[in-house]
Amino acid sequence: MNKITILIHCKDQPNIIASVTNFIAEKGGNIVYIDQHVDREQNIFFMRLESEFFSEAFSTEAFKITFKDSLAEKFGMKWRIYSSEVKPKMALFISKYDHCLYDLLGRYNSGELNLEIPFIVSNHNDLKFIADNFKIPFYHIPVTKDTKTEAEEKQLELLEKYDINFIVLARYMQIVSGKLINKYPNKIINIHHSFLPAFVGAKPYHSAYKRGVKIIGATSHYVTEELDAGPIIEQDVAHVSHTHSINDLIAKGRDLEKIVLANAVKLHSNRKVMVYNNKTVIFS
Repeated sequence: MNKITILIHCKDQPNIIASVTNFIAEKGGNIVYIDQHVDREQNIFFMRLESEFFSEAFSTEAFKITFKDSLAEKFGMKWRIYSSEVKPKMALFISKYDHCLYDLLGRYNSGELNLEIPFIVSNHNDLKFIADNFKIPFYHIPVTKDTKTEAEEKQLELLEKYDINFIVLARYMQIVSGKLINKYPNKIINIHHSFLPAFVGAKPYHSAYKRGVKIIGATSHYVTEELDAGPIIEQDVAHVSHTHSINDLIAKGRDLEKIVLANAVKLHSNRKVMVYNNKTVIFS
């Protein structure tokens, strides 16, 4: 059996769903999931579809060619087709914080994440032992103001060598340049506390504590050249009160960061996210 996922967006117009489903039926496919959304303000149609094919003669590449010629050009579609046999390859970028790293590797080790992790890269050596424990190659690429360009070239070489599909910044404490972002548009996932931009700086939880905040949170988004302004994939919040200490806020915040980042990685690797005009459409 071959299973594929189709993602489509185009100008909203009549007969899209019927045309796509009939096309799959003609090719011997069985649709097991379908969902669609229309952005009325921009008049854009979005659809995600999963289909199974039981013929041994089925070829994903041949299906793509026929789909393009028969449907995509007719409706002016932007589209992607993925085979379930191919797991996306994710590179992890880290610094010194370990909570998101441990969480993702634990989920990966248990088979919860539909992806491969070919390597971990860091601008510090502090967390190498974690990568070693999980038997994942670790690369130390120091980053300073003077070596940032050279370091990024080394990162790009690794990404190309391992044929990486997307990158996760698991509390990687460096600003990613436009060169890397343009190479991986909407394929670099970041996590940060939701105080931004209200509580910026090195100690946002301390600033929030002084203001007596009642909600803390975390946001995972795609990286764009405008800092922390990319399309949002996942968010969550927790209520706090005057009884919570700064350490309580930090602990709750880190728990949220782990959960929100893991959910964002799942959504992306399961091909459930579509981006249009800096907004995301998230399918169930």
